[in-house]
Amino acid sequence: MASLAPGGKGEGDGGGKAEWLIYAFVARGTAVLAEYTEFTGNFPAIAAQCLQRLPAGSSASAGSGGAPARFSYACDRHTFNFLLHRGYAYCVVAKESVPKNVSVAFLERLKDDFMKRYGGGKADTAIAKSLNKEYGPIIKQHIQYVLDHSEELDKTLKVQAQVSEVKNIMLNNIEKTLDRGEKLSELQDKTSDLHSQAQEFKKQGVKIRRKTWLQNMKIKLVVLGILLLLVLIVWVSVCQGFDCTKHET
Repeated sequence: MASLAPGGKGEGDGGGKAEWLIYAFVARGTAVLAEYTEFTGNFPAIAAQCLQRLPAGSSASAGSGGAPARFSYACDRHTFNFLLHRGYAYCVVAKESVPKNVSVAFLERLKDDFMKRYGGGKADTAIAKSLNKEYGPIIKQHIQYVLDHSEELDKTLKVQAQVSEVKNIMLNNIEKTLDRGEKLSELQDKTSDLHSQAQEFKKQGVKIRRKTWLQNMKIKLVVLGILLLLVLIVWVSVCQGFDCTKHET
């Protein structure tokens, strides 16, 4: 169980925001390089246990330009918040009642500052606690800044979250529009195919009509020829020849 008592402070000095963020550290892998707290308690040990419990490879997977990974554990009315990025773990222990955005803002600020100071430098080879003397006071400054500007930072993060939500909605709409465009293109292709088929059907219809007309004409000509032949036969039979006029002898 996490327990704490103000270190170096009177009983009446520890209330309010001063006890919101009670412990923070920066670690490479599982080696804590720098830490800071003004309180006494077993929360450093619990934070170290939480650091050991982080998913294997999560710190490495949150590197090389990837988005930071976030994890949070709860213990005895406190939250142990972690941000993992490029092989480093940033942790802050906060009271359970502290707004989540305050812890998020602190971890982002700590990450950005640490990377600016040590990214690709001696932090990559530093041993445990070796940066405590020079970076511990910097952690204290970041804690104090976040506590002094907690309301402003909370509003800023809320706006950023809303912007991110709107961005995601817009991206989804764009994807749907592009997908709809592909479907419209498919429909246009099908329409073009149907038009081509209709034109081909029309040509075939014209050919069939011409063929039928020719066949009808042939039948009519044959019938007409037969009729003419019958008339000729009757004519010859009656007149006993082609000349039906009577001649006197």
